[in-house]
Amino acid sequence: MRNDRARLEDIRDAIAEIEKRTPRECEDLERDEMLRVWVLYHLQIIGEACRGLSDDFRQRHAEDIWSSAISFRNVLVHQYFGIDIEAVWQVIARDLPELRSLVECVLGERTPRSS
Repeated sequence: MRNDRARLEDIRDAIAEIEKRTPRECEDLERDEMLRVWVLYHLQIIGEACRGLSDDFRQRHAEDIWSSAISFRNVLVHQYFGIDIEAVWQVIARDLPELRSLVECVLGERTPRSS
C-alpha cells in the first residue's frame, strides 16, 4: 500500500511531466491529440493520487485543491468525449502551479510563501 509521501511524489512527478510538454497556447493542446492524451493521463494520475491520500493527511492539510483534483479526475474519466479543453487549459495554467507549490511544501522541498 502506498503511503501519503509516495502519493505526493506521484502528484509532483505527474505535474512535472505535464509542465515538460505543455504548449504555449490552448489551441496547440486542441490540435495535438497525442499531447492532449498525455496531459489528460497525467491529470488522472494526479486526481487518483489525491483520492488515495489518507483522511488524516487531508485533515492536517485541509486545502480544497485535493478534492478539486479528485473531482476533475472524475470528469476526465467519466465524460471523456465531452471534455472542455479550455477547462483543462485553466487547470494547467492556474491550478497546477498552486498544487505543485503545496506538494513541494508538504514534502519539505520548498518553504511556504508568507502571505
